[in-house]
Amino acid sequence: MKTFKGRTVSPGNITAEAVVSHNGLNTLASFQKALQFGDKKATCGDQNNPDLYGKEMAGKALCLPQTIGSTTGGLVLYCACAMKRQPACMLFSEPIDSLAAAGAVLADVWLDDTSMVVIDSLGDAFLSYVKDGMKITAKPDGSVIVE
Repeated sequence: MKTFKGRTVSPGNITAEAVVSHNGLNTLASFQKALQFGDKKATCGDQNNPDLYGKEMAGKALCLPQTIGSTTGGLVLYCACAMKRQPACMLFSEPIDSLAAAGAVLADVWLDDTSMVVIDSLGDAFLSYVKDGMKITAKPDGSVIVE
């Protein structure tokens, strides 16, 4: 068991199973099936991300370096939350980009019955340590416990 400390973007207490990407997450490509075609498990549809492609993201602790791609990234994350297809949390090894942060914060503020914990700046050691299937607990103070 190891604890990492990051910066809280969207607070909350959550425990979930880790799904790990060592590549940037293209939010539009990854969540397109969930948003357009009703995939409630939010199976990653980004063929350019071999770490995540074909894996379920809804309800998981999505561990990644950063998001990449389209300027629709924030809206995609907000819509995933509104449709209840979001990860339980998004844990970034690097600082979050402004678009992804906007989507997470808007979902936290505007959606009464939905949340997605977001913590960034966890460091490269976090992404090196965490593996698919590990139990992740994220706390409001930015602490992330990996078991």
